[in-house]
Amino acid sequence: MLFKNEPPEDSDYFGPVYKTHRMLRVLEAARRAADTPEAGNHDVFKLYWELGSRIHHDRDLDFEIADALSTVGLDTALAAAADDDSWDVEIRTRMDDGLSLVGDDVGTPIIATDNTTGERAGYFGPVITRIPSSEDSLTMWDALIAMMEIDGFFELKRTRTHSPDPGARPEPV
Repeated sequence: MLFKNEPPEDSDYFGPVYKTHRMLRVLEAARRAADTPEAGNHDVFKLYWELGSRIHHDRDLDFEIADALSTVGLDTALAAAADDDSWDVEIRTRMDDGLSLVGDDVGTPIIATDNTTGERAGYFGPVITRIPSSEDSLTMWDALIAMMEIDGFFELKRTRTHSPDPGARPEPV
């Protein structure tokens, strides 16, 4: 996010964006510290879930990253990556990979997957204000995958009429 929007250091937006950028560094360190890529992705999922719960459900951006690592059973020493800008190369590479699929005039989230011809396809979104039921989530996913099959499809959008409501804090993963 810091790279994507490049907010000026004297803006009100810089502080929160820089805090979450530091979390991205720790996520990448957790991915690399795992024994296998699958384990790394699982560790990233657990930590991302915990970080997101603290930010969106608890409305807390000032927690200790080491505490979040401990909560999900990861080595708290990984928190040192937050201040190590060498992780920015990996973050930039992953961001550029996602943006290569969707263009640079979008925000986050970006979802990418392989379509039925094996071509990597991606979209910005979906942006939702409430967590849908499991059934509705699957319907939305199936529709998103179907749209990825259409080479000329680019965008759906409507004006947001509700503020984001993340619902109850999810159980730890």
